[in-house]
Amino acid sequence: MSVFESSSAFSRPITAVAWASNASTCPGQFILITQTEDGASANFIRGFAIKSGYYLSYSKDLSGGMVVADVQVITDKETIPHGYCYIPEFLEPKASVGKKKRICVRIVPVGSVATAVLDLKLTVKNKSMVQQYTCLGDMNGFVVWCLKGQFSSPTPQAKPRSVSLDMRSLSLEGTGPPQPLKPSNPPEAPPKVSRRRSKLDTHNPMEAVYDSGNHSSIHGVTAMDGVPFSLHPKFESQSNSKVSVSTLSDIRIKSVQDIENEYNYTFAVEELAAKRICPSVSG
Repeated sequence: MSVFESSSAFSRPITAVAWASNASTCPGQFILITQTEDGASANFIRGFAIKSGYYLSYSKDLSGGMVVADVQVITDKETIPHGYCYIPEFLEPKASVGKKKRICVRIVPVGSVATAVLDLKLTVKNKSMVQQYTCLGDMNGFVVWCLKGQFSSPTPQAKPRSVSLDMRSLSLEGTGPPQPLKPSNPPEAPPKVSRRRSKLDTHNPMEAVYDSGNHSSIHGVTAMDGVPFSLHPKFESQSNSKVSVSTLSDIRIKSVQDIENEYNYTFAVEELAAKRICPSVSG
């Protein structure tokens, strides 16, 4: 790892802290602290022929939008501070964490603080000190150290977009105006149904009243909305009866002149009445 990559990873804040038995039980995106700064094993259960134990681990995954603002080591007689919580445990079935001293953290949204915990280290008790780190206390023969400071959030990367064929075909040198883009797979157009038929098909008559094209006003509602269409019974019998060919042959199609001759009226009577002189009244 180069110096730049190391400093970039170092400035990222810790987002979670947990106990884990080994690499198999350690959650994804977590870093297991397997060695101390002195080079000793960082297993908190120490002894001869110990097959299982637990290690301290941390994560710097910012996808959750939270960061660890502070870490504390408290005893079983102390009350956990307000806003803090004990770190979770990802252990094997038979493993357990000692309760005499416990680690608690304060987790806050990434945008609410300017400083956070950047790193955690362990040393063997009474053997060495870590420069620029704050001593949190000792646990099971180890000393827990943390580094706090300002952190830098990664810049969100824009998702690449696929360029359609219509976009590629556009040219700045073209003489005509650019045509609007069309989707490669346009959705099928819904069948056209008249508003009158859609209201007749509505099972609930009240739905037809409110579905008048204007949901915010009732001015579009008419007296015929919701009334089913049906023929009068006397016309239904006529529509069902067959019309003979002889009846159709008797039908005479009149021309415009025939209609004018049939309904011609000269208004002569009205004209004479208008010209009639009223008799004078003699005294």
